Amino acid sequence: MPADAPPRPTRALSGIQPTGRFHWGNYFGAIRQYIDLQPAATGSSTSHQAADEAYYFIADLHALTTVREPSRLRELVHAAAVDLLALGLDPERAVLFVQSDVPEVAELTWLLMTVTPMGLLERCHAYKDKKSRGLPADAGLFTYPVLMAADILAYDATVVPVGEDQVQHIEVCRDLAGTFNHLYGDVFTLPKPRLVEGGAKVPGTDGQKMSKSYDNTIEVFEEPGAQKKKIMRITTDSRPMGQPKDPEGDHLFDLFALMAPEADRQAMADLYRRGGFGYGEVKKALVEASASYFADARGRRAALEADPGQVEGILAAGAARARAKAAEVLSRARRACGLSRGEPANPKAGKGRSA
Repeated sequence: MPADAPPRPTRALSGIQPTGRFHWGNYFGAIRQYIDLQPAATGSSTSHQAADEAYYFIADLHALTTVREPSRLRELVHAAAVDLLALGLDPERAVLFVQSDVPEVAELTWLLMTVTPMGLLERCHAYKDKKSRGLPADAGLFTYPVLMAADILAYDATVVPVGEDQVQHIEVCRDLAGTFNHLYGDVFTLPKPRLVEGGAKVPGTDGQKMSKSYDNTIEVFEEPGAQKKKIMRITTDSRPMGQPKDPEGDHLFDLFALMAPEADRQAMADLYRRGGFGYGEVKKALVEASASYFADARGRRAALEADPGQVEGILAAGAARARAKAAEVLSRARRACGLSRGEPANPKAGKGRSA
C-alpha cells in the first residue's frame, strides 16, 4: 500500500452465546468492548477504538451444543438481545442479529470443513478439555471452531475482539481461510484478534474467574435483592479488621474498581492500605457502585421489555443486512471452488483480501 494511501476500513465482528443471562464477566470481558468498537454516532467524534463497521450476533447455533430445551433457547435469545441493546449496542451504529437467521453461514461452514485437518480440531481447547475430563463430546463441539471461522469470514471481518483464551479460535480461522485461499484464490479476508484491553479476568464470588461453569456469577440484570445477597456472600480472607491490606489482587477490590468512579477507587485503595475496616463495608460500597453503574441500562431494559416488537424489528433488520453481506461472501466462495455452474471459476484471480 502506498505511504499516502488511506487506511483500510475496519469491520469488527463478534458473537456471544445465549447459554444463560449475562453476568459481570460477560460485560467487562466482552460486551463493553463491543460497545467501544461501534462506529461513532453521526456528528460525534470518532473513538480511537471504533471500527468503521461492527457486526454482532447472538450465537444460538453454538448454544445448541449445551442448551437442549427449545423454549429455553428462545427465551435466552430474546433476553440476550434485550440485554445487549440495554447495555449500549446501538442498531443505528452496529448490525445486531441472531446467528441462525443467516443460513448462508451453515453452507460456508461446510465449504471450510472440506479443507479442515482433523488434527487441527483435535488440538482445540474445548474438545481437549472435555476429552481430558472423560466427558462426552459430540461432533458439534468437535467442529465448533469451523462454524466459528465461518461466522467471522462470512462478513469479511478484519477485527475480532477476544479474550486471551479465544485467540486460538482466530488462529484456526486464519489457518482455514489461508488454506482455502491457497487452493482457490484470495476469497476470504484474514481477520486479526483484538485482545480485550487490560486482559484482566473478572473475579467471581469465590475469587476464581467469573464463569457459569463455576457457579460464581453475578448477573448484570439480576433482581437487586438477589444480587445484593450474592455480593454480601463474596468470599474474603480472615485477616483482622485493623490490619492494613494490599488492594492489588484482592478480588473484592477488583470488582469495586471495575464500577466505581476514579475518586472512589482511590479512596477505597487508601482505606485498604490504612486498615481498620471490615469487608462488609467494601461489599456495601460494591452494592451501591454496581447499582449506580448499571442504573441507566436497567432503565433502558425495562423500556425494551415493554416493547418486544421493537426488539424483533431490530433483529430482523440486522439479519437482513447480515444476510446481504454473507450472501456476497458465500457466492464468492462458491464460484471459487466450482459450485456455481455457468460461472467459470478463476481460482487464482484474487482481490488481495489478506489482512
